[in-house]
Amino acid sequence: MEPLTEQEIRAAFVNCTKGEAKRLHVPRDLTDRPWEDLDYLGWRDPQAPGRAYLAAELDARPVAVVLRTSGAGSWQTRRSMCSICLTVHSGGVSLMVAPKAGKAGQQGNSVGAYLCDDLACSLYVRGRKDADAGARMHETITLEEKIRRTVANLAAFVAKVRTA
Repeated sequence: MEPLTEQEIRAAFVNCTKGEAKRLHVPRDLTDRPWEDLDYLGWRDPQAPGRAYLAAELDARPVAVVLRTSGAGSWQTRRSMCSICLTVHSGGVSLMVAPKAGKAGQQGNSVGAYLCDDLACSLYVRGRKDADAGARMHETITLEEKIRRTVANLAAFVAKVRTA
């Protein structure tokens, strides 16, 4: 992924108002992120633990999405699989819900997916970050194919957010 600036990220949000995008927390350490290993930039809001964000370059354009996360519950101690990177975690996956873009979102419609709590899918796929023992299923596909699958899963989720 090509590095994104704070301004590019704020302008890329598709499911919130420009005012909300202007006020939300963007990480200050953008220059220190491992951009070459990222398929998307994901982060949690330190001032609002129930909010998360992701920004990606899809179809050669930045696109960003606001997410709401579920609260911690006893169900989270079970092993669950991220729907983006297919990593299995014990308690490290949450249902994250994105308001739909446009009028559908204003009417309260949303899309949900089970995602890695730390939004570090790209690093799990590449083996740069470890989850639990047995977190990655043994697969015979190449790393490039795993990366393409992760990007395709992310693009499908973002497409659901963007459609009315």
